[in-house]
Order: sequence, then structure tokens, then C-alpha cells
Amino acid sequence: MAAKVKVTLVRSVIGRPEKQRRVVKSLGLGKIGSSSIVENVPTMAGQIRKVQHLIKVEEVEI
Repeated sequence: MAAKVKVTLVRSVIGRPEKQRRVVKSLGLGKIGSSSIVENVPTMAGQIRKVQHLIKVEEVEI
């Protein structure tokens, strides 16, 4: 079982490239302040790395 992380959108996607907007949407984030819990697998880790300047990441105990 993979660990889980909570990602929260803290910066706006306005003015960002379309690729970054799609990554934010695929992480389950919409508005600033929205959060979602995702598994910490290599594909998600890569997406998180692409938009790390827009989000906050926290470890979650489940």
C-alpha cells in the first residue's frame, strides 16, 4: 500500500501554461485553498514536481 499525501492549491493557475493547468486539474484541485488526498506513487510524484511552485504538500496518516 502506497503512502498518501495531501496536496493543497496555494497559488493561482491564471497566467500559467496550459500543461500546468491540466496537471493541477488532474490532481483534483480547482480553486485556491482546495485540497485532495492522492497516493504517493511515481506518476503522482512527477505531477506534483511539475507544479510544486503552486501547491503545498503534506504527508497524511491513513
